[in-house]
Parts: sequence; C-alpha cells; structure tokens
Amino acid sequence: MTFGALDYVVVAAVLLVSIGIGLYVRCTGNRQKSNDEFILANRSMTVLPVAFSLMASFMSSITLLGVSSEIYMFGIQFIVINFAYLIATPIAANLFLPVFYKLQAASAYEYLECRFGKLARLSASLAYSLQMILYMGIVVYAPALALESAVGIDKELAIIIIGITVIIYCCIGGIKAVLLTDVFQSILMFVAVFLVIISGINYAGGIGNIIEEAKKGGRWELLNFNPDPTERHSWFSLIIGGMFTYLSLYAVNQTQVQRLMTVKSLKGAQRALWWSWPILLLLSITTSFSGLVIYYYYRNCDPLLAKRITSRDQMMPIYIMDVLGHIPGITGLFVAGVFSATLSTVSSCLNSLAAVTLEDYFKPMYKFVSKKELQVDESRSAVPTKIIAGIYGFICIGTAFLAEKFGGILQISLTIFGAVGGPLLALFTLGMSFLSPNEYGSVIGLFSGVLTSLVIGFADKPRAIPLQVNLEDCSQFNIYNLTRIIPQAASTRSSEEYFYLFRLSYWYTVVIGFFITFFVGYFASVILKAMNYHGTDKVYIDGNKNLINYDLFMPPIAARLKEQRMKKGHLITNIALESVPKL
Repeated sequence: MTFGALDYVVVAAVLLVSIGIGLYVRCTGNRQKSNDEFILANRSMTVLPVAFSLMASFMSSITLLGVSSEIYMFGIQFIVINFAYLIATPIAANLFLPVFYKLQAASAYEYLECRFGKLARLSASLAYSLQMILYMGIVVYAPALALESAVGIDKELAIIIIGITVIIYCCIGGIKAVLLTDVFQSILMFVAVFLVIISGINYAGGIGNIIEEAKKGGRWELLNFNPDPTERHSWFSLIIGGMFTYLSLYAVNQTQVQRLMTVKSLKGAQRALWWSWPILLLLSITTSFSGLVIYYYYRNCDPLLAKRITSRDQMMPIYIMDVLGHIPGITGLFVAGVFSATLSTVSSCLNSLAAVTLEDYFKPMYKFVSKKELQVDESRSAVPTKIIAGIYGFICIGTAFLAEKFGGILQISLTIFGAVGGPLLALFTLGMSFLSPNEYGSVIGLFSGVLTSLVIGFADKPRAIPLQVNLEDCSQFNIYNLTRIIPQAASTRSSEEYFYLFRLSYWYTVVIGFFITFFVGYFASVILKAMNYHGTDKVYIDGNKNLINYDLFMPPIAARLKEQRMKKGHLITNIALESVPKL
C-alpha cells in the first residue's frame, strides 16, 4: 500500500485549517498585538476549548503512538493510570489553582518570587525550560516517525517540515488560536484512534475475539498489586507515580497553568480542569484498546521481528497501512490526526516558553542593566514574544534530531517529566504549605532533587522484558520461513546486577525527585534560618513579621494560619499578591 494523492490532500487540508484558524484569530479582536492577548487571550476563553487543550497539550502524538505500543508489548495494566488522574484532579483544582489565580501573572514562576525571591523564580524557570525543550523534541520526532513508516518520506525532512509549520502557526495566532485549534485537532486524534478500533473489530469479528486473544497472549492482566517498587507497572507504581506526574503537569506546569489563566473566573478554570479528565479518560481507554486491536492483528507475525518496521512506536502506522491503506484518504486522515496533535502540543510549549523567557529572563535582565522597568509600546508589545517563540521553535527542531537516540517515546517522555516535574512540584508545595521554607533552602532542595532525578532517570538500567511475540504465520504479509528466528535478549546482565535505585520503575522518578526536593528544601531552610543566612523572607509583609500574606498559601493552609494567628492575638489581613512589592 502507498500514500496516495488523496492522503496528501487530507494532510495538507489539516495544515491549512490549523493555519487558517491562526490567521482568523490574528485578523480579529485586538489582532494579537498585546502580550496579554498573545499569551493569555485577554482572559476571555470559555471552559470547553480550555478543557480540550489541557488534554491535548501533553497527551498528543506521544499518547497515540506510545500507549498503543505499550499495550501491545506489556498489556492493559497501564490503563490504571486513569485512577491516579482522578485522584489528583481535585488536588490541582482546589489547592494549587486558587493560588495561581490570585496571582494573575503571565508566568507561574512569578509566584516563587513573591514567596521566596528572585533566585527561586529563576531556578524554577530554567528547570522548566530544560524540561519543555527536551519534551518538544520528542513530540516532533513522534509524528516524523509515523510519517516515515506510513508515507516513506525521509524522517529528517519530516522533522524539519513539522517544526517549520509549528513555528509559523504559533507566531501567527497566539494562545487563543492554540486553544481553538486544539478542539479541532483533538477530534482528529480521536478519529485516528477510532479508525484503528473500528477496523480491528470488523477484522476480528467482534470485541470478544480481541479480548480472548489478549487473554491468551497475557495482555489482559489488570490486577498486578505487587508492591515491589522495581515492578515496572503495578497498581502501586501507576497510582503513586501517576498522581505525582499529573500534579507536576496540571498543578504547577507553566503550560497548563497558563491555559487555565485564560478563563475569566476561578470557578470556570476549575470546571475546565475537571472536564479535561473525562476527555483524557476517553482518549486513554480508546488508545489502550487500539493496542489490543493491533496485537490481535499481529499476534502471529510481529512486524518488528519480521523486520517490517524499525521501532515499536511504528506499530500503529504500519497497522493503518496494512488494514486501511487500500482506501484512499484513510491513511492520510490517520497521519493528519498524529500531525495535528503535534501542532497543538508544540505550539503550546512554544507559547509558554516565550512567556517565561520574556517575564522571567528578559525583563529582569533589562531592569538589572538599565535600572528601570522595560517599557514597550502597547501596539508592538507582542513582537518580542513572537520572536522568542520562533527561536524556541528552531531549538525544538534540533532537539528532535536527538530524540531517536532514546528508548520508547512514551517512557522517555514520562522520565523527562518526572526528573524535572517532581522537584518543581515540591518547590511549589513547600511554598504553599509551610511558613518555614526560605529562598536559599528551597533552591538547594530544587537542585538536589533535579540532579538526583536526572541521574536515576537516565542511568543505565535493566531493559523491560515485553510479553511474548512470535512469527508463527506471516503468510498474509507474503513473508515466509521466519519461524526459526529467535530474538536476542535485550541485555545479558541480570537485573540484580544494577544499583537498586536504577532498578526502580520509571514511575517513581517523579516521586523521588519530589521528596528529595521537599525534605532537603525544608531542612536546609531550617538550618540556614538558624544561621541567619536564608535570603529574603517574603512571607511577612511588615517589618515586625506580624502580618502574613495569606494569598501565598493553599486555601486550607491559609485558613489554618489565620486561625492560629487569631488565637495568638495577631492582626489578620488579606493583601493581593499583585500589590506586594517586588524586592
């Protein structure tokens, strides 16, 4: 089967629609002239597009290609992650989001300056930038991989085409275009998954046959309650690690916080966050089932062992070509789904990185050098942000060329988020939960957590052993005499030969990073405070340290602090974060 003319037309149409939405937004409203419109859409967005965008930002081409491959190789256990997301959603909506909403800043890391100081803000911003640059490279590489296997075009050329397209799209429409386009692109993501599911059910003669073969192949195991932390996927690793991963993404990550800040009210932002969960759940369940469909089709002739593909992440594209490639336009529709998911994700990251760079790097540097605030003409204030977004786009292209050096795209993306996201989550948690943490102590904790997490996340570790695949019958693909091929073991070393921390499930990277940052940051703060070397104390808003800025804390923590202060006879006052002077 080949990628025909109609398939190219479908992919081109998706590109044009996405760019068209950007052009429409650019030509309406305030024409994307101000930073507030380009970065926060003038805080005028409704719940639905934000909910879809929250899902599409981090669950895009990585989900389509990575989850289906995960289920094919290791079984349905991964679906337990959705329970972790359900547990974490109210935590993000009711504890973290209210604090950011009171801040009303373009950069989420402005909170850290209000709570700790400039050093904490800069450290967190740099960690976030590293995290997003690595992630963007993988997100661009994933659809390039799909295009290579399905279309046959050069992978490097595909990376460049995708990257340039995203740069143009991001710089045209701003965050409003990203949010609106995410709805359209999310629908295409679901279309791509349902193409696999519907064709698979038709081929198998019913869902029951697919499930039956999954059971025979050991891929229907869902009740792994093994508490051993070296177990790759169990209820413990998926619930605990998944919950911390979700919070690191949806509670404190600039990309998601920025989206939630585009909604005009806190209640609306909370509803958007809640609505994103069932949308994410639907995509997760359908994508997981598509992995079982693909297993059913290739249960007797694994395409990787048969050397029809070069990576497990090409499983879904090769399936589409084998089953639906003869129908004009269908393959193009699938590739468009993967492609559009990348557009939404990367454009979101570019927009957020541009906001962080302008607010956290450029403006403070300008103030330090010139000794005055940056004054930009309002009609041109978005121009520097757009230029910065374009620069990050080219950095993204460079990172994408390195992505194939890593392992499976799903696991490596989660490892990246865990290595940086866990420590960042701990830093915000320290600031929003306790009075004691201070600037120097928290920064020491952040660097300790990030360094440890990166070492654990990217150290040489035992390879996961997938479930059995075979080459019993490849006649339907006109391939014969392959049954004697025996796949070589991934590693000759026993897992017990590796250092214990390197044998832990990759889901615990985020947990380890969180707790190291949390405890090191807390106790370092206590020690440094006793030594009178703790930096600026921003919790108090008066010289006598009697008045606390309660807006810096999670609502229940703030209420408890007020109660304690009232019992001690202290004056209670509420002062908005934006009114607190920046030192």
